[in-house]
Amino acid sequence: MEKVLEIVEGAKLAFRKRLTAVRTRGGLTKDDYVRYLSFQHHLTNGVQKHFLACAAHPRLANKRKLRDFLISFGLEEEPHYYVAELDLRQMGLRPLPCPLDVALWWCYFDQIVRNRPFVRLGATCVLENLGAGAGALGRELLNSAPFLNKQNTRFLEIHFHEVLPHGDQIINALRSATLDERDVAELVEGAKAGAVLYLRMVEWALGMNDLSTDFPVELHDWRPRELEEPVYADIDEKSASADHQGAQGAPEGQR
Repeated sequence: MEKVLEIVEGAKLAFRKRLTAVRTRGGLTKDDYVRYLSFQHHLTNGVQKHFLACAAHPRLANKRKLRDFLISFGLEEEPHYYVAELDLRQMGLRPLPCPLDVALWWCYFDQIVRNRPFVRLGATCVLENLGAGAGALGRELLNSAPFLNKQNTRFLEIHFHEVLPHGDQIINALRSATLDERDVAELVEGAKAGAVLYLRMVEWALGMNDLSTDFPVELHDWRPRELEEPVYADIDEKSASADHQGAQGAPEGQR
């Protein structure tokens, strides 16, 4: 796991470097934020399928606690795509079409999770720790953006490390499992791939990817919309807050 943690720290540094560039150019713009929520919407829509597939893999048959954790984790993550959409609706907007790098993420991990589940879990180690990596700089950028308020930042609040410590949870769950050399090698590979793919999404959101600017691709119907909004239509600020507090306070085996 030490090599995975090194990659996580490297990804945090790379993320902060890009946020520093945003501060230098004058701060977060509304367009930046809309692109960010849009790619998160598409990235998290259906995310539970990967975690449930990992949990179901035969290589986790002797890792019962890890399997239980992944099932709970996947179900907790399941409605988050709709939270990102609600934040956009608070601004009178809807998600933009899926960016190419998000589609590439799904095409890659949809295939690899079937036979090499720990690659996907390695990517999770990176993604779930980047919110904490933003730290004070991330808070500074959010607090200085005049278009942000409590009603349109719920997705961010959920994914800042102090609200739901998913980064610590996934690392601890993997550390507690008995991993062999193959498992660890896949975790390392996935952490590297996840860092590259995710940071490319961040660059797209922040307008830092020249190729995406030169060759804009709008993927309107690249995959069916499997979950319609009525499934999560009962999500509101009060219920979401209660769910998050419950997840924090629940015993580890019930999360």
